[in-house]
Amino acid sequence: MKILFTGASSFTGQAFVRELAAAGCEVTATFRQSPESYPDELRRKRSASAAEVCRPVYGVAFGDEGFLELARQGGFDLLAHHAADVTNYKSADFDTVEALRNNTRNLGALLAALHAGGTRRVLLTGSVFEGGEGAGSQGLPDFSPYGLSKALTAQAFRYYCARAGLALGKFVIPNPFGPFEEPRYTAYLMKNWFAGATPTCSSPSYVRDNIHVSLLAKEYVRFAKGLPAEGFARCNPSGYVESQGAFTLRLAEAMRPRLGLACAVALARQTEFPEPRVRINTDQPDAAALGWDEQRAWDEFAQYYRALHKS
Repeated sequence: MKILFTGASSFTGQAFVRELAAAGCEVTATFRQSPESYPDELRRKRSASAAEVCRPVYGVAFGDEGFLELARQGGFDLLAHHAADVTNYKSADFDTVEALRNNTRNLGALLAALHAGGTRRVLLTGSVFEGGEGAGSQGLPDFSPYGLSKALTAQAFRYYCARAGLALGKFVIPNPFGPFEEPRYTAYLMKNWFAGATPTCSSPSYVRDNIHVSLLAKEYVRFAKGLPAEGFARCNPSGYVESQGAFTLRLAEAMRPRLGLACAVALARQTEFPEPRVRINTDQPDAAALGWDEQRAWDEFAQYYRALHKS
């Protein structure tokens, strides 16, 4: 299976590319710049890791002339559009319209070129934080302007793929964690534990869906390889559905014997709920069929952070 992939320098993108290659797929991945040109070390490492197992094409962004030329060359079974504009994605001032423009640049012409070259399937990555996606409370609103940009991107893809005669799959991501992740919540916990400190879970009552990136990647490959040749399909893979407090305690319990650290944690009393209290995915991956081992995933998580904090 020949795949044209965007977003390989991201946390999940790197994991997806490596898992696709391990499954025998021939991946051509586009990068805005070469690994050594990225300003932050984490992205340099991720892009270099992805480039080891794919055909990397540097200096290309989704929908630009270089990308259109790749599409015109033909021969791809699947376009996997994993990249998205995430600049200041947590900000209330996130530019939804500009992000939509970047996520869908020259979409009509691109899909026409892919179709002419024999491509019949498109796989778009979505987010559980889009309006109307997943399951949860408060009517499933968009979490943020970023969530809105992802929802609008998905709508644009559904329209243009149908018009071009291409099947569309949507792979909806919840809260992934694992090696090479951004310095967010689980990285914050690990940093404090290695420092001998006690981190605080400030929002223990929110119910979220945290998933090992290794399981997410295997499910992505399964969905990509089995994507129907017509119509629309969706996959909403789910991991640990529980309160953030419960997940924090789960992580601490998994890390104590692996790291030999106390992994103490303080659970704050949450009184404010500016976000929906529950937002989760709904499709439980078949870990056994995918060949995924939970204990091995925890081992790899611990090994990654042990090496990170000893360097």
